[in-house]
Amino acid sequence: MAALFRTTVAQFIETQTSDVVGVLSQGIGNSFSNLLATTIISWERTISVLRGELTKLVAEIPSASGWGLLLEYDIPRRNKRIDAVLLIRSSVFVLEFKTGDTGREAAAKTQAEDYALELRDFHSASHDRVLVPIAICRRAAEHQLPVTYVNEDVVWPPIAIGDASLCDLILLYLRDNTCWLDEAQLNVAGWDDSAYKPVPNIIEAARMLYSGQSIRDLSHSHADVHNLTATTDLIVESIARAQRDTQKIICFVTGVPGAGKTLAGLNVVHHPDISAGDSPAATFLTGNGPLVKIVTQALVRDYRGRAMGTRADLLRRVQSHIQNVHGFLKEHRRRDKLPPERVVIFDEAQRAWDANKVFKKARQRALASEIETLVENLSEPGQMLDIMDRFPDWGVIVALVGGGQEIHDGEAGLAEWGRTIRQHFPHWRVIASPEAISGGEATSGSSLFSEGLSAGIDVEVQPLMHLPVSVRSFRAEAVAEWVNAVVAGEADDAAKIAAQVTSFPIVLTRSLEAARTWLSTQTRGLRRCGLLASSGALRLRADGIEVSSDFRNGFPFEEWFLAPLDDIRSSNRLEVAATEFECQGLEVDFAGVCWGGDFVRTADGWLFRQLKGAKWQQVKNVKTRQFMTNKYRVLMTRAREGMVLWIPRGDPADITRDPALFDATAQYLERCGVRIL
Repeated sequence: MAALFRTTVAQFIETQTSDVVGVLSQGIGNSFSNLLATTIISWERTISVLRGELTKLVAEIPSASGWGLLLEYDIPRRNKRIDAVLLIRSSVFVLEFKTGDTGREAAAKTQAEDYALELRDFHSASHDRVLVPIAICRRAAEHQLPVTYVNEDVVWPPIAIGDASLCDLILLYLRDNTCWLDEAQLNVAGWDDSAYKPVPNIIEAARMLYSGQSIRDLSHSHADVHNLTATTDLIVESIARAQRDTQKIICFVTGVPGAGKTLAGLNVVHHPDISAGDSPAATFLTGNGPLVKIVTQALVRDYRGRAMGTRADLLRRVQSHIQNVHGFLKEHRRRDKLPPERVVIFDEAQRAWDANKVFKKARQRALASEIETLVENLSEPGQMLDIMDRFPDWGVIVALVGGGQEIHDGEAGLAEWGRTIRQHFPHWRVIASPEAISGGEATSGSSLFSEGLSAGIDVEVQPLMHLPVSVRSFRAEAVAEWVNAVVAGEADDAAKIAAQVTSFPIVLTRSLEAARTWLSTQTRGLRRCGLLASSGALRLRADGIEVSSDFRNGFPFEEWFLAPLDDIRSSNRLEVAATEFECQGLEVDFAGVCWGGDFVRTADGWLFRQLKGAKWQQVKNVKTRQFMTNKYRVLMTRAREGMVLWIPRGDPADITRDPALFDATAQYLERCGVRIL
């Protein structure tokens, strides 16, 4: 039972207010005397308004006595409860009450709409139902439904009404939608007990995990046996085996973009069989600095909102679970120093630095003593294995591997892990997904032992170490496959895939303002939208999009992801674009990809360019070209619900903004199945 109180309209009208308040107080685990007076007053006013309006409705429509009513229905992903849900035949009215005297219509409408969207997407009994979000405010000015509104998403636009207008509004709704009177009445208990399976973004998931919820609550309903739960269980079993049999084990987990590799890793860190409170047995490591900063800030704000300690204490608590991998390696590089954790989760392990970059960074710091410690195993995979190999009995590394996500020079790739194991750590047991061994699409063809497997290395291939289902794009699993075809130049294949992706809109426009309008229109409730651009797309400056490193280093991208929607720093303002460095590992609901001149299409294929001074220069290096391809792969796989591609028109008077190249790029993407906006 998700709601604290559920009944029929007739039974509700006959129930005393004190009895309803008593049930609600018991449902949240508080005695009546411990509840805040404001909470009790709010409940009493809500009950009074509902009883009065529903009594009038029953007098007009006697069959309304059999409608279902639920109070305080839990929305897990938002960590909030809907004030009231009214089930009218097959329609679902989502009611948000603001019982105070001050006007808060706009915020209440947004909140009610967001609840309705959550029910549409994640509540099985609400799929394909008409959902009507209503904010009931004491002094609201609005009073009429948009009765001619037609929406394929079935969620009506939100409306604010006064607390004496609900009966009139429902009568108006039924008058203009008489077909709903012929529908069967939704059963209140069946609706309440129906499965609710949210698919959170990484920030929401981290908040849920840190508040004690399990990844089992996050699993997507269609993930079958290849899901986050099964993968998490296998990793935990592997850790238990390492401890029991005193083994050194390294696990390689692969998955399509957005499949939940990071979620699985975070869940292992917080698994009850692994976690040990403030002194965890496992830690989550990532070289993605923005991800660490943004998730850390989100968790600290969440804790502070629940009055769980000082900022300094909260930071220490969060940082004991999530750390920057480069700092971890530097801290424990000395051979006489062991980390406190026996299990490390290495996110985006294919992006670990190679030996040249590690040595270059050490030289930049001019630390001779540090350089002396880098005599062998210079790459970060080598350093990580060396550190965890120092434990005399057991240790575990969980390497989370993404395909085509290497975006910067010096990122070693999956093969470096296999090379290091083969040459220096053959006694480690390897448990890996089939894609990590053979080089599947999820790893963009890269494989662990591409240079061969030495005799004596114990390799166990486990299908459950692969996550094939995207939980980022819960509406369309084929988006990553479509993106792979686009960047590979396979327009016909991309068009075939796009034809199947009907619930995930991908549109194209040549107008930045049109792209912004589309994003604003699509983004309802508390959803987030944002502009994305390649860090090499420096000539987007002419259109008002700045991606230079100096600008990005000075902009608070944690606010881009976390600030309220009306904050000028919020992504929803569509003023600042996040690049591949800020958005990798994170996501927005609707993305606007701003196409730059660094990756444009010609008759001969993709043209790779870097801006040098006032001119573009072609990139010849094969590895650098792959990094540039991966940038756009990352940008086009950040959206959860839909994406608009903006291709600038260019300027014939500007040699750095050749209109012909942008036209060719737009034409190619149209051939890939993208719909013109």
